[in-house]
Formats: sequence, C-alpha cells, structure tokens
Amino acid sequence: MATTAGEHFDTVLVVDFGAQYAQVIARRVRECNVYSEIVPHSIPVEEVLARRPVGVILSGGPKSVHEQGAPGIDPRLLHAGVPVLGICYGQQLMAGLLGGEVARTGGSEFGRTGLRATTDSVLLGGQPGAQTVWMSHNDAVVAAPPGFRVVGATDASPVAAFEDPDRSLFGVQYHPEVSHTPRGREVIQAFLAHAGARPEWTAHSVIGTAVERIRARVGDATAVCGLSGGVDSAVAAALVNEAIGDRLTCVFVDHGLLRAGEAEQVEEAFGGHFESKLVTVRAAERFLDALAGVTDPEVKRKRIGSEFIRTFEDAAREHAPGASFLVQGTLYPDVIESGTGGAAVIKSHHNVGGLPETMDFALVEPLRWLFKDEVREIGRQLGLPEAMVWRQPFPGPGLAVRVIGEVTAQRLSLLRAADLVVRDELRRAGLERDIWQAFAVLPAIHSVGVQGDARTYGHPVIVRAVTSEDAMTADFARIDWAVLERIATRVINEVPGVNRVAYDITSKPPGTIEWE
Repeated sequence: MATTAGEHFDTVLVVDFGAQYAQVIARRVRECNVYSEIVPHSIPVEEVLARRPVGVILSGGPKSVHEQGAPGIDPRLLHAGVPVLGICYGQQLMAGLLGGEVARTGGSEFGRTGLRATTDSVLLGGQPGAQTVWMSHNDAVVAAPPGFRVVGATDASPVAAFEDPDRSLFGVQYHPEVSHTPRGREVIQAFLAHAGARPEWTAHSVIGTAVERIRARVGDATAVCGLSGGVDSAVAAALVNEAIGDRLTCVFVDHGLLRAGEAEQVEEAFGGHFESKLVTVRAAERFLDALAGVTDPEVKRKRIGSEFIRTFEDAAREHAPGASFLVQGTLYPDVIESGTGGAAVIKSHHNVGGLPETMDFALVEPLRWLFKDEVREIGRQLGLPEAMVWRQPFPGPGLAVRVIGEVTAQRLSLLRAADLVVRDELRRAGLERDIWQAFAVLPAIHSVGVQGDARTYGHPVIVRAVTSEDAMTADFARIDWAVLERIATRVINEVPGVNRVAYDITSKPPGTIEWE
C-alpha cells in the first residue's frame, strides 16, 4: 500500500524547493479535485515523466537562483511537453533556464501587493485587472524568456506573471496557493484546466479505489489494525473492514500514555461498530519500562514505535494467529515530516520513521497519501459517528511527547490532570470545533511561586491550542482571555505541584504543533 494514488488518478506533481508553502500548493490542487503529490527537486526527470503527470508545479523556496548551490531542475522537464507552473522561486528558475533574466530590482516585496493583470490571458483570464496578491521575494524576473507573454506586473516586479500557452509553460512571482491571494485559486484552476486534469479526486472515488487496492494487497490473508481511537486509524479500519470483513482484528493498545478516561471512551465507541473484533491490550508497564531514563524526543518516538509493533505482534499471535498485515492510519503529513522522499526530518512519527527495521507484518496504509480533512470527509462518507470523525488529533506516542524530558508515572499523572482541565474548559466555551488541537505540556523545569503566603518551587504547565486545516501549517488559537484565566485558575487550584500556567503563541512554522 506504499504506492501512490497517482496510479489511479490524474496527478499533478509539486516539486519542492524547500518552500514554506509546498504542502499548501498540494492541498489547493486537491481542493480542485485533482490528485497532487510533493516530490523533491532532486527527483530525476526520467522518474517524473515515468509518473505521467498531467502537470508539474515548481514551488517557491528560500534560496536565490543566483546563489551557489541553489536547487534546480533538469531543463529537459521544461521541454517535455508536460504543462508546468512556476511559483515564486519556481518562476525565477524557469525564467533563468529558458533565457529570461532574474535580478534584484531594489524593491523587495513581502506581504499584500497590488497586481496589474492582463485579463485576456490563459492564467489570469476573467480576473480583475487590478487585484491584491501575496508576495514574498527579493529577486524578481525582469525580462521574460523568448516566446513568453508578460501577463502580470507590480511596481517592483515587471514580470509578476508570464505564460507561453503553446508550450504549456506558466509562471507567477506571487503565491496563488495562500489565502492572502484572494483570486489565487482561480490561477491554479486555470492551470489545471489548461493541463486537462480531470476532477476525479473525490471522497467517493478515493473510497472505491482504496477498497480495491486493499483487497488486491491482502488477498485471502488476515490482518490486524492498530486502533488508537482517533479518526485516522478509525477510517483506516473502516476501509479495511469494508474490504476484508471479519478477517480483520482491531487491536487497541492502552500504553499508559493516554488522556484521562480515553481508554474507556475508545472501547465504548468502537465496541461492536465494525464487523471486525476489537481486542484491548493493557501495556502501560511495558511502555514505561521502554521509556525509562529517555529524554531525547527522537529516541522516545522510536522506542514507542518499536514497542507498538512488538505489542501488535504479541496480540496477533494470541488473537489473530497467522495475521500477515498490519493496518495503520498513516497520513501524508506523517510521511512528509518524517523526512521520507528527500524531505527534511521534522520529527520521526512513530508509525513512519519510528518503525523498527524488522517486523512480522507487511503494512497496509490506505490513508498514506491523504491530508486530515480528506480523511474526515471519507469518514463521513463511510458513516462513522461524528464523535469519531471530529475527534481532535492525538499523537500515537500520546502524552510521552507532551512530557518534556523523562516520562514517569508521576509526571504523566500530573499532566493528565492538567490536560483534562484544558479540554474541559474549551468544551464548556464551545470551542472544540474551532480549535484543531488543544492540550497541556509539562516542561522539564520548575518555577518559583507564592501559594498560601509561602514560597513554592513547582511545575509550570504550558497550554497549547492551534487552528489549522491540515496540520502542515498552524496558527495559535486566539482564545478569549476569560477562558484562559479559567484554565489557569483551575489547573493551579486542582493539580497539586503546579504553580504557573503559560500560553504558547507560536505558529507553525516556525514551531511545530507538538513540543516534541
């Protein structure tokens, strides 16, 4: 199941040059019902063409095209007849390779910028002649390559958009993928229409294709599914249940790293929902032993990933003898952040970079190429309960990556109590659906406080809450001060040993959603 969905759907490849928004580009294409996938700029042109994409988008990037060692592409890609759209750095790279000129104009552009558009062009047709776009660049294309028509300009970018429809080559200096460019989606739609991309990437078609692929892969064999209680593993289980029925055994591992009351909620929610049986494994002591003395977050994730696999293997021998496949709810962001396919390692997700080198199972990962919102829509289509579909994301390593430093039973108990207060107050404030993820973090430090006229040296707790569409980028949630005050008051009053509460106002990037 590690092959891509591009085998079944028209595909647009997004070539990543280290862009902050590469994942956003891929999402915007998918929102137009066309499958997209991110590939590294180092991918050989032969491999690109072998994938038979209907189009290629060159992303932005932090480098200058004039910088030594700046990433590039094989020029043959621009002469292969495949429609190409260059964005920001991607446009500059195209211009340089095709005989245009890129230079510093002395007028860098960052943020909202006025664009003068040529409204009879392929790329900008039907759009206003004057509009606002989002810029983020120092260099600019100052002369278009031979054969190209300039179709957009700003005060500092004389070639803010160009096109050569006969060769299906297009470029924009601004970022059409971000919401700050109001007509940006239309640019992407125009490119997809010119490329002849069929809008067939829908929840219904993805379900049918996934079920067929699962049946082909599993055949007459049996499988176990690592069920966490979250929407990802729930949808993965539902798809495999649809494909192979009672030959699937779902295994829920209570590893002692769950939130308050979570094990009971999962068993109640999933018991009897699928044709497949559900097995619960109590393994708190096993996981705590594996984490003893560990403080490095990458080691934590790898230890937990390995322990999960060994626990599934033991459960399969007892409850599903002969099971040869393990079903996981791995998502596309997990794959990207774990550094596969040439991307930098942000963190090793326990179900990707944290897997052991050897295991008894082959993997079935029906969601590996999906973003979270796509998974939720598939869950709705499959008829899963709303509580499952909209459950806030919770990392597989659980509270282990929210306890900074060594994970102990005492520190877990403290964090579990603080986290319960955070979630309870946000629920009371009606913010559960507005917030992508909210939780407490226990840092590995102490702070001085005053409680009952006496000096204390207790634990601070960090509250983290973010809004997001897909977890690839996120913004801190603007929670009302009164709600935050209630959270802080209750945590300090109800959780012994805590004397300070702080709120994390870091977005992603530069931070990540989780602290570890």
